Amino acid sequence: MHSLPLYKTETIDKLAWPVVSRTVSLLSPAMSVFTDFKHHMPHVIDEQAPATKLEKIMMQAHVKMMLVMDHQGRFIGIVSKDDIDDQKIMQKVSAGLDRDSLKVSDFMRTKTSLMAFDFDELTRSTVGDVVETLKDNQRHHCLVLDRHNHEVRGVMSVSDIARQLQLPIDISQRPSFSRLSKVIAV
Repeated sequence: MHSLPLYKTETIDKLAWPVVSRTVSLLSPAMSVFTDFKHHMPHVIDEQAPATKLEKIMMQAHVKMMLVMDHQGRFIGIVSKDDIDDQKIMQKVSAGLDRDSLKVSDFMRTKTSLMAFDFDELTRSTVGDVVETLKDNQRHHCLVLDRHNHEVRGVMSVSDIARQLQLPIDISQRPSFSRLSKVIAV
């Protein structure tokens, strides 16, 4: 091992910025807003993790949804910020459960209750197709399955899409594709 030299910064006055080759629109390929777990580490949490710590963990990781794994490292479900808010914790406590003994598994949505996009279909879709589907199903997040390899390949997130489109997306409303296009045109 060797020590690296350090240099003075007094003559430097610019920052390097990423080269943005294109902007994302509703007509862009869906893959341009896809979080692919082959390229990005998934945010996971153990099913036995204390539920009362989950909100802090999510805030530190800057995520609103995590994949839940069992003790053998198998995917068993998801948990979102909405699944574990104070009101839902208090409901469990008022039902007689000890607040400190609540686990992530007490709040997660099991994989049997989830619906997901197919990776191959996603490669032939647009951002607009994804937004419409998420709105129609009122989903903030949707997993993407590689059904050939039997794995969760990634996730689509409304907040990530909205950030890249530089538009607010309210999934509780169900505007048409043409209405979204008009908003972008403005």
